[in-house]
Amino acid sequence: MTTAIASELTTPDQFAALPNSKVFELIDGQLVERKMGNKSSWVAGQIFKHLGNYVDDNGLGWVFISDNGFRLDPERPTLIRRPDVSFVRAGRLPNEEPSDVYDRLAPDLAIEVISPTDIIAELDEKVNEYLAAGVRLVWVIHPTVRRLMVHRIDGTLAALRAGDELSGEDVIPGFRCLVEDLFKSKVIRKIP
Repeated sequence: MTTAIASELTTPDQFAALPNSKVFELIDGQLVERKMGNKSSWVAGQIFKHLGNYVDDNGLGWVFISDNGFRLDPERPTLIRRPDVSFVRAGRLPNEEPSDVYDRLAPDLAIEVISPTDIIAELDEKVNEYLAAGVRLVWVIHPTVRRLMVHRIDGTLAALRAGDELSGEDVIPGFRCLVEDLFKSKVIRKIP
């Protein structure tokens, strides 16, 4: 669930200067709090680990956690979204470096992990914003039911379950992992 915080409109520069801006998105000038549950945060960490290792090993680009924000739409300068995990392919960032504040581009892949407080209508709006901005692939992961929806820029959808294989398709060529691996804990023993 998201909660609007202030009644006054906030600019992207004001947003960047907030000491705790990482817990917000900027939606048309409104600060909107992002809340993530422990399980959804852990699953986001799992996908970041799998994806990040593959991308780094193959020199394909940049994988970001939810602290990173994107200014998706030049027509909506006061919109900054923070996917739970995102990927930008090599060659798209100026000087191959992320900006100090918010990159003015849409990532190639945006990943959202559903939290208990998320509102589906708001999540659908976010997915539509990503696709309209040019995000080529959006994964929406539902940890409770261990399901993943793949949204493609061409409008097609795929529903994946635990036994299915998740693919980076043409966005992250060669990336593959089993959906169930995103939900597995490798904890073997307790530390005394």
